[in-house]
Amino acid sequence: MKICVFCSANQQLDPAFFVATEELGRWLAQQGHTLVYGGVNQGLMECVAKAAHEAGGQTIGVIPQIIEKSGRISQYVDVEMLCDNLSDRKQLMADQSDVFIALPGGIGTLDEVFTIAASHTIGYHRKQVILYNVKGFWDSLLAMLDDLQQRGMVRGQWRDYISVANSLEELSSLL
Repeated sequence: MKICVFCSANQQLDPAFFVATEELGRWLAQQGHTLVYGGVNQGLMECVAKAAHEAGGQTIGVIPQIIEKSGRISQYVDVEMLCDNLSDRKQLMADQSDVFIALPGGIGTLDEVFTIAASHTIGYHRKQVILYNVKGFWDSLLAMLDDLQQRGMVRGQWRDYISVANSLEELSSLL
């Protein structure tokens, strides 16, 4: 399976996020899955790719040209897919992947999660997004989604498009 991981490219994060990310990358490779990710050599992106690569897994980096020009491509990218911008990146990731896992991340990660979930709601695909809720990172977002649901702002049930895993064991049971 090709599993896309959305996550932060920032360095100054809770060390527990790096531990969980490394564990996930190693697990993906050990299960024979291919990692699809943003291809950046920083933060959780670099961590997941290094762990997957060193455990014998294949990595596909979907890399906007601006990242390439700045020299921030990870050395753990096995297959480079260059793209023009973030919209192209999201589309290539969606096309390449069977399922999506969101580790802790910021605005870019939220954009990716909701692009995939929104396109699922209107029938472009049936692919699942899983929020890996490391140390309760996604708790406030889950509360917001529940509030949107209660207010009638979500078509159907948001959990039909977005799943939540609080551990690697829970995450693996969803795949």
